[in-house]
Amino acid sequence: MRACLEDQGSCGCCLILQEVNRLRTNFNTTLTKLEKEYSLIKQRLNNTEASRIAFSVTFTDTRFLCYGPFRDDKPIIYNNVFLNLGGGYNVGTGIFTVPRSGVYTIAISIYSDAGAAGSLLAACASLQVNGQLVAASTDKNSYDQEDSATIVVVLQLRAEDQVAVNLLKDCFLCDNSHYNTFSAFLLYAAE
Repeated sequence: MRACLEDQGSCGCCLILQEVNRLRTNFNTTLTKLEKEYSLIKQRLNNTEASRIAFSVTFTDTRFLCYGPFRDDKPIIYNNVFLNLGGGYNVGTGIFTVPRSGVYTIAISIYSDAGAAGSLLAACASLQVNGQLVAASTDKNSYDQEDSATIVVVLQLRAEDQVAVNLLKDCFLCDNSHYNTFSAFLLYAAE
């Protein structure tokens, strides 16, 4: 203070330097808080983007095709992909490999046409998770031309679980208009 009384110019510089140091400290503190907030927002955005998991596939595109009947259960490979967010559905195997643990909705529709296969009508399929039966649906009616059935479930699945649909023995599917579908989507992640 004594130097400020003796030399007014030096005192003003000291005061300005003190103010600059105070502003620098406030700026650095605020910048650190903003960087932490930015990091949290970026992490939440990455989690949201990673949660975008959904697929929807059909047995055939537009040509008329029947599959079955067989003496044993056979996997159904859905070859027409409408959507495959997250890349979990494999068109070569017909298997959905769960990309992220969470609660999923899974829906299957099956359809058959008695006139097309020239045999008794039977549309039936099963939903498998890691090779284990979860649900099945059957429509066997010899008094009509077409049979169809639906499976809809909500399941808690772990990352790398494998979800597939099997055609049950002695059943068959026919399609030319996206009647046979397999779809799933992540409701919410659960780590």
